[in-house]
Amino acid sequence: MLKSMTGFGRAVKELDGYIITVEIKSVNHRYFEFSSRVPRAYGFLDEKLKTYLSSKVARGKVDCFVGIEALNTEAADVVINNTLASAYVKALNELCETYGLKDDFGASAVSRYPDVLVVKKSDEDEDKIWEYVKTVCDDAVKKFVAMREVEGEKMKVDISSRATYIIDCVSYIEERSPQTVKEYNDKLVERVHDLIGDVSLDEARIIQEVAIYADKVAVAEETVRLRSHIDQLGKFLEADEAIGRKMDFLIQEINREANTIGSKANDVDIARKVVDIKSEVEKIREQVQNIE
Repeated sequence: MLKSMTGFGRAVKELDGYIITVEIKSVNHRYFEFSSRVPRAYGFLDEKLKTYLSSKVARGKVDCFVGIEALNTEAADVVINNTLASAYVKALNELCETYGLKDDFGASAVSRYPDVLVVKKSDEDEDKIWEYVKTVCDDAVKKFVAMREVEGEKMKVDISSRATYIIDCVSYIEERSPQTVKEYNDKLVERVHDLIGDVSLDEARIIQEVAIYADKVAVAEETVRLRSHIDQLGKFLEADEAIGRKMDFLIQEINREANTIGSKANDVDIARKVVDIKSEVEKIREQVQNIE
């Protein structure tokens, strides 16, 4: 199923005395890029989360937040970082002396500074904690993936509609192209008549000129390739794998064929259809940039 690279999922659970929160969000990115925020005491979760989510997400910039609240406070102690607290007090005293400020700071004020009070917990089983986090992460991932699939379905409908319109334009070009050769032939004969009057025409020469023109403006090969590319695009839209990068390459090929038709076809009506095709291709390209 087509997936967007934009998604969000959140889950919260209480497991064995821990309240665990997991939030996952992502935006588009050329490759898989991962970053996480976990409590300092649980830094070992970073690599595990990256490995786990890389198996669920092929492309995108993924941010993961994990919150862990231990309900069993007996397993934790709050200790003073005396070195840091002493440095803060010294700096505050110096500030008071230098600027004649009132020395009214107390323990509560100093304790608010970063890392003055440190929570130390008893050793915890890392494997057990990871299993708890993974359980909650599973729920968050389901919501996260579901959102990406919903967005992906919307993009699929939009791209399919634009691809259908491109095929309509190709059909018009295929029908119009032979007519341009006939029109050229008629204009050439008329022009020669205007120049030489009723003198008999050199039909062989006229045929030769028309054949050269027809060869120059022939776009059958390009329209066949365009149809093939659009058909492949439709198959990509039904694929179960990550196909964003493949689609991006295919869009470049579609645009290249449209440019070739535009440069070869010496006709205003065909030129307008080429402009329409390129406009739709650009809109599809914008969508593809956010497909996994």
